[in-house]
Amino acid sequence: MKFRYWFCISVVLFFCKSLSAQGHSIDKDPDSIIVRHIFEESLSGTEIPEHLYYLTKKIGHRISGSAQAERAVKWIEHQLRALEADTVYLQPVKIPVWTRGAKERAFIQTGNGNVQTVSVLALGGSVSTQGALSAEVVEIRSWEELNEMPEEKIKGKFVFYNRAMDASMPDPFDAYLEAVDQRSIGAIEAARKGAVGALVRSLTLAKDNSPHTGAMQYAENVRKVPAAALSTLGADALSKALKENPTLKFSLEMHCSPQPDVLSHNVIAEIKGNYYPEEFITIGAHTDTWDVGEGASDDASGIVQTIEALRLFKTLNLVPKRSIRFIFYMNEESGAHGGKEYASEARKKGEIHLASIESDAGGFQPVGFRFDGAPETIQQVQKYSSFLSLYGIDGIKENQRGVDIAPMKGASEVLLSLDCESHRLFDIHHSALDTLDKLNFREVSLGAAAMTTMAYLISEYGL
Repeated sequence: MKFRYWFCISVVLFFCKSLSAQGHSIDKDPDSIIVRHIFEESLSGTEIPEHLYYLTKKIGHRISGSAQAERAVKWIEHQLRALEADTVYLQPVKIPVWTRGAKERAFIQTGNGNVQTVSVLALGGSVSTQGALSAEVVEIRSWEELNEMPEEKIKGKFVFYNRAMDASMPDPFDAYLEAVDQRSIGAIEAARKGAVGALVRSLTLAKDNSPHTGAMQYAENVRKVPAAALSTLGADALSKALKENPTLKFSLEMHCSPQPDVLSHNVIAEIKGNYYPEEFITIGAHTDTWDVGEGASDDASGIVQTIEALRLFKTLNLVPKRSIRFIFYMNEESGAHGGKEYASEARKKGEIHLASIESDAGGFQPVGFRFDGAPETIQQVQKYSSFLSLYGIDGIKENQRGVDIAPMKGASEVLLSLDCESHRLFDIHHSALDTLDKLNFREVSLGAAAMTTMAYLISEYGL
């Protein structure tokens, strides 16, 4: 009699899980119950506030190659070991190092004796000005305008890229991606025409005096010229001054300097799958930040969400069928060397990756996932996301945005970046304003639970 009872229960549970995997809605099916427990545990029993406080207030910014970044590596490793992951290890990564030096200074010289201070930050990777650099300025609002301008009108001057993020676009992240090219390659294109430096309007829709830094590039056989971000109010002031006096001079002083590469590490933990241990699902975020602010939204939120995902698996005794890896990448901000190294090693080993999940969208209210993968897999991902509808996190959109998981394209069946409300993100992104007080702990917890849910369901049913 007892055997018959448990046999019937097992059949019912199996039937419920099968229907759930096929996208059927069952109020009390086992997967729905597990998902509810994941969210309840993360929202009520989370260690996220404490972890965020330590990362932002005790360690602070974590620019690649800094002592703070290495402290973060050790702290993350300690947290993973304390949670008793099956495996915890460090993956060596060689990374570039760049130091800002003394605080930058910039002035608009109108020519009539008046000097106006402008808030600036050197762009990450820029060379120094080697003292104060003063020159006239050419304002540019499009690549076409730059390309059509004769070299003699640019040579010996600053090129001032004043193409603002498009405020009419519904998603600020899209507006950022549309405008970021002037920051990344602006110095190259300016130098090709003989400019002495590049000035770039900060990539934010906010109007304030807080400049936003970020990575920029140089090219072989093109002279390296200094590049700086102007605050949006500073950019407006310079544009206005140029209309009144096109021959004014701009003075810039930066003491930044590229340094020799150093060895750092990705931190990786693993829970071994009990049915298909050779198949992997990864959840990750990046350890490094820029050297201004506290790196709270970018990407302390992602770090603690990834740690929280491991905690949820362990606390709720979720034994995955496939192996789950929790990865903390080094150097996302200036080259994604950690992401590239992980992908390179995974390919060398011939590892099977079903899904690569990343949190690097600010840690604000999660709304779903950004997807990159084969068309036949998106339907399965959408079925799994339906379990997140109660929490408003069931959106699935194309074009994933995770920089560190991008090198896994082709090696992982799907790439999934946590998609978050981004209106607040670009007010603080890469600036001194990116501090702990800007985050809402419940929003961060919801993102952690969403990633855990997606990883668990993919582990249970595959793609």
